Amino acid sequence: MSQMRVFLAGDSTMSHYDQSVAPRAGWGQMLHAFLSDEVDVVNEAASGRSSKSFIHEGRLERIAKRIRSEDYLFIQFGHNDQKDDERHTEPYGSYQSYLKQYIDLARDKGAYPVLLTSIHRRKFDSEGKIVDTHGHYLIAMRELASQCQVPLIDMAASSQALFESLGPDGTKDIFLWLEPGVHPHYTEGVQDNTHFSEHGAKEMARLAVMDLVTLSFPLAQNVVKDALLRR
Repeated sequence: MSQMRVFLAGDSTMSHYDQSVAPRAGWGQMLHAFLSDEVDVVNEAASGRSSKSFIHEGRLERIAKRIRSEDYLFIQFGHNDQKDDERHTEPYGSYQSYLKQYIDLARDKGAYPVLLTSIHRRKFDSEGKIVDTHGHYLIAMRELASQCQVPLIDMAASSQALFESLGPDGTKDIFLWLEPGVHPHYTEGVQDNTHFSEHGAKEMARLAVMDLVTLSFPLAQNVVKDALLRR
């Protein structure tokens, strides 16, 4: 029986980081902790990419050369699609059109496409509620998932619930927040409200897998339930 594979296409929140920038981590590099040894996670996510630039740089084509029937393609973009530069896409236009290319590729290869909304940034209002910085990109992805009948893992919804339960102070452990002198890689300290610590990346992967088990995919049978319970 061939190895089941999960390909990841996304941005810096999902990508793999070298130990030289630890404890910064993307949730994609923690995904394997919740899946059995029969599953191989192929993390092609890359920092700074949008749904558009990922394709234009040939990164989706690289996946196309390797992905096969019964594999999975997890697709998560939005953070950089909203940037006002060459990476920019319009939520109900080019953003959906580019995402459709990922969906079509997976289906053409006999693989399973899965859309994932962007994880919220650590931004709270005065009442301790998350401020949505992704806006129409979240709505556009949800609409596309419905139109194309593609399973959706709503990371925006699950991260909002978690972040609001932890509050502004509690979420500092999720994100890359370090005081000066605490870590040799960040001697001057860091206050990053977008990227995750290793602990935070693992918690984001946990959220993804908790939604995954509700989907009618063979992959759900390879979730290590005990790992979901361990903190």
